[in-house]
Amino acid sequence: MHTVAWPDGRIVPALGQGSWKMGEDARRRQEEVRALRVGLDLGLSVIDTAEMYAEGGAEEVVAEAIAGQRDKVFLVSKVYPHNASRSRLPMALARSLKRLKTDVLDCYLLHWRGSVPLADTAEVMERMQQAGHIRSWGVSNLDLAEMQRLPGIAGRMIPGSADHAPGCATNQVLLHLGERGVEFDLAPWMAARGMPLMAYSPLGQGAILDHPTLASLATRHNCSTAAIALAWVLSRPGTMAIPKTGTPHRVGDNARALEITLDSTDLSALDTSFPPPRRKRPLAML
Repeated sequence: MHTVAWPDGRIVPALGQGSWKMGEDARRRQEEVRALRVGLDLGLSVIDTAEMYAEGGAEEVVAEAIAGQRDKVFLVSKVYPHNASRSRLPMALARSLKRLKTDVLDCYLLHWRGSVPLADTAEVMERMQQAGHIRSWGVSNLDLAEMQRLPGIAGRMIPGSADHAPGCATNQVLLHLGERGVEFDLAPWMAARGMPLMAYSPLGQGAILDHPTLASLATRHNCSTAAIALAWVLSRPGTMAIPKTGTPHRVGDNARALEITLDSTDLSALDTSFPPPRRKRPLAML
């Protein structure tokens, strides 16, 4: 099993499951629950959700899927930017915990940057962590300039360095073969600070999966193109992938990525077809 080291010392599976768009159609609910449970059985125990997804509906789907298995799950949810203030975040967190039927989140993320000052959000996140409602906190969709404002907030020293890493544990950003912009500066900055990167939409919402290079490598490794795309994400040091599928049989295709090691020839072919960034780009978001 590919793993990453969380800043607090926990070892976390590098391949997890997303839940975006789950909970939007009641007719699909049981299939979505089954998909998440299949993933848990396969060791994909990081589950990511958000209060935004189906306005809490996805959290309710996740709650049903993990019922009786909470201790096996590394559970992540996200707060709306307008709820990320000192006064509103504790209430938003309480609602998420209630929908998820748990008393603690393993990580709680600011979904994207809004009008609330980052210092205020970090302060209340630290307070929720100290109160035992969350085990760690992080952000999502923040570019390097915004991340660089975090080191002075509840900073911790990096051993052997005069620099500081933020109390922030992770940054969840868009990363897949077709969108590699974060590799230019954000990902290296995070790696230097021991901060895992959570890659959302690592399959590019399917847009990259028909590419002939992926098809060729899938034939070579006897797997799906999705497994190759995920294996590439997992090959990035300190990087987690949280693909979403509400279809149980596709979860097995995703999990196959854990068995694939891309060699230098494979990686070179992917770099040729999906070139890494050579300059700074605006942070891509969905």
